[in-house]
Amino acid sequence: MKFTDGFWQLRPGVTALYAQEAFDIEETDATADGPGLRITAPTAVITGRGATLNRPVLTVTLSAPREGVIRVRVAHHEGAPWHGGFDLPGARDGGAAADGAAEVGVDDAGGTVRSGALTARVAAGAPWSLSFEVDGRRVTGSGHKSAAYLRLSADAAVDHGIVGNARAETGVPDERVFVHEQLDLGVGETIYGLGERFGPLVKNGQSVDIWNADGGTSSEQAYKNVPFYVSSAGYGVLVNDPGHVSFEVGSEAVERVQFAVPGEVLEYFVIAGPTPGEVLTRYTALSGRPPVVPAWSYGPWLSTSFTTDYDEATVTSFIEGMAARDLPLSVFHFDCFWMREFNWCDFEWDPRVFPDPEGMLARLHDRGLRVSAWINPYIGQRSPLFAEAAAAGYLVRRRDGSVWQWDLWQAGMGLVDFTNPAATAWYQGHLRRLLGQGVDCFKTDFGERIPTDVVWHDGADPARMHNLYTQLYNRAVHDVLVEQRGAGEAVLFARSATAGGQTMPVHWGGDNTSTFVSMAESLRGGLSLAMSGFAHWSHDIGGFEGTPDPAVFKRWTAFGLLSSHSRFHGSDSYRVPWAFDEEAVEVTRRFSQLKMQLMPYLYQLGLDAAESGLPLMRPLWMEFPDDPAARYVDRQYMLGPSLLVAPVFTADGEVEFYLPDGRWTSLLTGETVDGGRWRRERHGFDSLPLYVRAGAVLPWGARVDRPDYDYLEGLRLRVFPGGEGQATVVVTSPDGRREEFVVDLSEVTG
Repeated sequence: MKFTDGFWQLRPGVTALYAQEAFDIEETDATADGPGLRITAPTAVITGRGATLNRPVLTVTLSAPREGVIRVRVAHHEGAPWHGGFDLPGARDGGAAADGAAEVGVDDAGGTVRSGALTARVAAGAPWSLSFEVDGRRVTGSGHKSAAYLRLSADAAVDHGIVGNARAETGVPDERVFVHEQLDLGVGETIYGLGERFGPLVKNGQSVDIWNADGGTSSEQAYKNVPFYVSSAGYGVLVNDPGHVSFEVGSEAVERVQFAVPGEVLEYFVIAGPTPGEVLTRYTALSGRPPVVPAWSYGPWLSTSFTTDYDEATVTSFIEGMAARDLPLSVFHFDCFWMREFNWCDFEWDPRVFPDPEGMLARLHDRGLRVSAWINPYIGQRSPLFAEAAAAGYLVRRRDGSVWQWDLWQAGMGLVDFTNPAATAWYQGHLRRLLGQGVDCFKTDFGERIPTDVVWHDGADPARMHNLYTQLYNRAVHDVLVEQRGAGEAVLFARSATAGGQTMPVHWGGDNTSTFVSMAESLRGGLSLAMSGFAHWSHDIGGFEGTPDPAVFKRWTAFGLLSSHSRFHGSDSYRVPWAFDEEAVEVTRRFSQLKMQLMPYLYQLGLDAAESGLPLMRPLWMEFPDDPAARYVDRQYMLGPSLLVAPVFTADGEVEFYLPDGRWTSLLTGETVDGGRWRRERHGFDSLPLYVRAGAVLPWGARVDRPDYDYLEGLRLRVFPGGEGQATVVVTSPDGRREEFVVDLSEVTG
């Protein structure tokens, strides 16, 4: 959202009031986190008593909700309604200041709030200057013409596209007001995160609207919008607003990151690093950590696909085909048409194709499989549940009291109102029935196209609910799984999310296409989501729309089976490997079995993520933040701290990738090479660049047929050259047994 016309002027119809000075700074105990600072920032420099009259001010408060995190609140009219921020579990304990973790002080030079490694420093007087330091080093700040209150005329809102499509449903009022902040960008500073975004990994130069949309992977829209970013300068920022947040990342003002929200109040958190991992650890301590997901969920998932024809015989043929070819399979997924067309959702198996669902699910369990079923939060008009839900007040309503409906996706569908506890309990009751039949987990699809011209049961602001709806939807489903299956056994396959969504894994990348280009954009989305606090991520192997040619399928299979979670799924064609060619079967077998042997490593990464918030798949820069060459790399990734994966995006096997400094060993061939350089290699379909970091110790499992086995039985520790000193490796079996191994790296010379 752009407000200016170049450096000097505002756009027509825009007026702006900027914080010009810290007129007074006082200590206060009245912040959301206890002790902090309250700053009166007039929108002109006060030259005398008369200058205080008819002069708007911005009230800025600083406080510390926890160690290494500082909350900044900028308000024009504090008494105006604010729809509130995210439900942040890490900000409920009374603040870091309550236990002595924060220090607040005021002197002639200004005021400071210190929380661990992070210091906020506001200078007294003019010009306005609020700076942030990590370990004593200034990393960013709000300066001249940064903090502002803006008013837009109706013409400006419409003619200049400042409001945008996101708010068009409600119409444009005569005037719109916003608060924005701008934080400095240093020379060479790069920005990451802001949700699952499929454009360049580095967000500099981009305009980003935090507004969930069902736009596929090949557009600027995103299913998972998170108003949080991580900077290469050693800090992160969370804008604490679930509504429409607009970012200009070195775009409108090329020296700054700008973020703006409608209304009278803007609140954000600055989060200390200095490393990217430390930023993510503190951010997820604030917004929520992912739970442990079951070991079986890491194995291959196979789907019916979407609009294909299938019944129990089809499903059985796929499962038997996988077994006959020695292809591991963990989960079988039933997509939308397990229910009758036009009825989504009625939570009833279509009796025309699945006349004995309980028997079928029992037979799948007898084969050692888990079962996933597709759901969405909508109730089609033809569903027998529609009239019941409408009469009970379980569906979102329009302002005139009628049920909100439209014909996009399901004819006449309504939207379950999860702000209504009774509606949530009703929806969960249907899920419990399915779990009782033998379903093990749910694919929670959709949840992005949430209207704003509606009234919610609890009176929530529709602008707040647009992005936040997915949180309530996925929470309702995840809670039932925890209740029925137990902690550590609950897993979703979710498409939409916002900040905090990482607490309900797993998420997948949505609707991609069956091309190498879409394979690459999918990876960018996953890495962007990883830098937004999400530990687990998957994507549709082979692409969703269209049918991949064998080359695309085989290359994507290697990539998919070296992701945290792996699912074969398509739209109008099946994704069983033998549908492509015999080599596709061999590639699937090779990388599926490899993933099964990596399970002691991967499962431990998942356990660690529950403690640290660190993602399993991570950008190269996250592991090598001091390597400037790693900052823009978005065609490869680290799988945990030890494995570098460079998917091949070509049919002929040509691949270019970067190895950071150090000694690297190919996991597939044993070849050892020196890093600190770019490499070009050619790989067959059964191979890709998969390199192990110097001195890594990989716990190597003994089984290749399933992901959930006793990792300690037959365990091998594979020690790779180039390390020094000792390494400690922890291996935890799915049954909870844990062993710690200490390895002397100096003895490894190979």
